[in-house]
Amino acid sequence: MKGENGVLHIRDAVISDLPSILKIYNYAVKNLAATFDIEEKTLEERLEWFNQHRGKYPLIVAELDGRVVGYCCLSSFRDKAAYSRSAELSIYIDPEHWSQGIGSELMREILRRAKKLEYHTIIAGITADNEASIRLHRKFGFELAGCFKEVGFKFDRWHDVHFYQLVIEAN
Repeated sequence: MKGENGVLHIRDAVISDLPSILKIYNYAVKNLAATFDIEEKTLEERLEWFNQHRGKYPLIVAELDGRVVGYCCLSSFRDKAAYSRSAELSIYIDPEHWSQGIGSELMREILRRAKKLEYHTIIAGITADNEASIRLHRKFGFELAGCFKEVGFKFDRWHDVHFYQLVIEAN
């Protein structure tokens, strides 16, 4: 895909991407209800997280002109054997690159990989007022599966979380 400033590459994340991934995530921690982390993560904490994303749990990045501008990953949905063909999806974009189609490119690739890995269901927990993320997920066939009311308290208010689900074999 050709972005506004060059060619966008979607690829597997490598260890040298961690500082950029951390910067994008910590922006969300400080400024958005997209994550319910309250304290910024350290590089050491993100290294542990990074190491969990191998094989069955891919972590991919969007790179524009040599710079990581977004990332997407699959994680364990629940730690029980019967959930092994379900995964939780997370996606974060550098705010300087919102609304440029980067989320769609990441989503397209992570869903391709999810299908190849034989996942049956992909789940995304999205705060109810995150309209851009809801639009992105709906664009790729995710459907609202449920809502947890007032489960996260951040920025001095309660947030509802909507759970969106994509059944891959149905698509």
